[in-house]
Amino acid sequence: MKYAVVFFAATLGFAAHGAESAKPDPANTLSTEQRREGWKLLFDGKSTAGWHRYNEKTIGKSWSVDDGGLHLDTSNKKDGWQAPDGGDIVYDGVFANFDLKLDWKIAPAGNSGVMFYVQEGPEHKYPWQTGVESQVLDNVAAEDAKFDKHRAGDLYDLIAGKPEAVRPAGEWNRLEIISDHGRFVEKLNGTVVVETTLWDDAWKRLIAGSKFRDMPGFGMSRSGKIALQDHGADVWFRNIMIRELK
Repeated sequence: MKYAVVFFAATLGFAAHGAESAKPDPANTLSTEQRREGWKLLFDGKSTAGWHRYNEKTIGKSWSVDDGGLHLDTSNKKDGWQAPDGGDIVYDGVFANFDLKLDWKIAPAGNSGVMFYVQEGPEHKYPWQTGVESQVLDNVAAEDAKFDKHRAGDLYDLIAGKPEAVRPAGEWNRLEIISDHGRFVEKLNGTVVVETTLWDDAWKRLIAGSKFRDMPGFGMSRSGKIALQDHGADVWFRNIMIRELK
């Protein structure tokens, strides 16, 4: 009970300050205090080091560093729904309990996502077949904005994020995902938009009522990788950092 009180007290603190958006950190750097707290950068702001295309060892050329951001360039897209030589990308490390922070911005009408607890292997073609996705979207013009649980900040097709806290296309958004021994909190631009418990019976019912119902093991892994989605739209990520929780 002590653990639950501490966790939810912290959650209430998030909600109380939900209207505030923390001043962005200096691009792709960690302060002395952040390092002391255990934060680690997953993107150095200069290269794609540490990232690879899902189920492969290298990263596609459509992913590059652009003005301090990890950028998916879809300007050469011709056929299909992903960029040529793009694809979903995955960070090398495996994480169980964590606090993940990053900034994202999306092109007009764009769609992308941040996935966690992703499993790699030949039995899966895409990371979203195993990992849960925080939706990255232009809520004004993207096709998916028409659908409940498909909007920015939603746990895609599982839980609608409320209240809506996303900024317009082309502007940076700050995302934070805390997964701590099954207790889950997601914040968008300083506002708590999702709180839930992973892996329990209620979570299993959410999966059973979603498009993922026939994907074995979806959303049930307790450790896995972080992935960024190529959904055929230009998208940028920066200040990607993670702190492992004990």
